[in-house]
Order: sequence, then C-alpha cells, then structure tokens
Amino acid sequence: MSVEDKTMRTSRILLFSPTAVYAAFSSPELLAQWWGPEGFSNTFEVFEFKAGGQWKFVMHGPDGKSYPNESVFAQLEHGSKIVIEHVCAPLFTLTVKLDALADGTHLSWEQVFVDEVTAQAVRHIVEPANEQNLDRLTRVLTQAKVS
Repeated sequence: MSVEDKTMRTSRILLFSPTAVYAAFSSPELLAQWWGPEGFSNTFEVFEFKAGGQWKFVMHGPDGKSYPNESVFAQLEHGSKIVIEHVCAPLFTLTVKLDALADGTHLSWEQVFVDEVTAQAVRHIVEPANEQNLDRLTRVLTQAKVS
C-alpha cells in the first residue's frame, strides 16, 4: 500500500498573511463559518485550540442530516502549521502548512487516511469538498477584511 493511495492534497495561494489564515483556524467563530463543503454549517461542542486539544463538533448538511465529528489538534505552530487528527470514522490526519509569500500565503492541505480502502471510498466526496472548504475560507477572510 502506497502513501500516495491514502493521500489527498490541494493547495491555494491566498491573499492574506499566514497569521490571518491561522486565525481563521484558531477562532471558533471564524472556523464554524467556513469549515466543510458548500451548504454545511457547524455546531462546535468542544474547541480546545492547543496541542493535544479536542475538537468535537457536528456538521449539518444541506440535506438536513447531522454528521458528528471528533478530532484532536495534534500539532500547532502559530502562523505556519496545523495538524488535525480525525479520531472518528473515517480516520485521517490533516496537515495544513502556511508558507509566507510577498503578497499572501501558500496554503498546502494534505489529508492522509488510515488505509487505502477508506481513502478510495471517500475520494469522490473529499477532493471536491476540500476545494469548497478553501473557497469558503477565502470568502470568510475576505468578509473579515483581514490582511
């Protein structure tokens, strides 16, 4: 089994500083506005933005269904890196890296699933959802008028 078969990646150039992008993750008010694909909303139950902190929330889909999620913030480096371990099914680790550019941030998003079977089963959902996530992040940062 290859790591590539378990991994989904995307990246984006954002016209916001790494500090502003990091703040969109660290602020539960901002994160709740953009986390997830288009049409989803979130209710956060536990949000401990610190290394080893828990993040329990429910994603509410446009279909009226609720999707409980539980994660741990495995690693946090202010303004540069966020590692989230999704500890309920499907199991994966999300690593977000923020690299400063002259006029913004290069964001890289790498999601590694626990096994290839799971990754392949959800790839058709996760890949477009990750792009939508970053679209929503961009909108929230634009509306917040941060730099």
